[in-house]
Amino acid sequence: MEIYTDGACSGNPGPGGWGAVLRYGHHERELYGGESETTTNNRMELTAPIRALETLTRPSVVKLYTDSTYVRNGITSWMIRWRSNGWLTSAKEPVKNADLWQRLEAAVSRHQVEWHWVKGHAGHPENERADKLAVRGVTEARERLTS
Repeated sequence: MEIYTDGACSGNPGPGGWGAVLRYGHHERELYGGESETTTNNRMELTAPIRALETLTRPSVVKLYTDSTYVRNGITSWMIRWRSNGWLTSAKEPVKNADLWQRLEAAVSRHQVEWHWVKGHAGHPENERADKLAVRGVTEARERLTS
């Protein structure tokens, strides 16, 4: 299973969106969504892999691609320390987005996930698709605000 994710925000903070492309062999699925309430780009970057992993119905081996160093570094190195410190940073401040980090940790625990970073907006086809889905989520979230 391969998963490509991205998040977007219109203003930071502002309305946000997330997108994911899931691929298993010749099968593909696109997911996206948005939040009309004020959110941040980092929250949307975290939401994309959470929602993609939560969609999987059975434990899977996953190669997950993100253009967010925040997400990749957080899940692969920072989270262990945060958890052991009671979700506080080394400066004893609450970890930002701890609710989503904990949800991501739970989603990852069901699977064997290998994390990969890809450069955003560099022409990587699946990353570009995930970006378009995230922007679609932002657009729909913004429309909900005005209707």
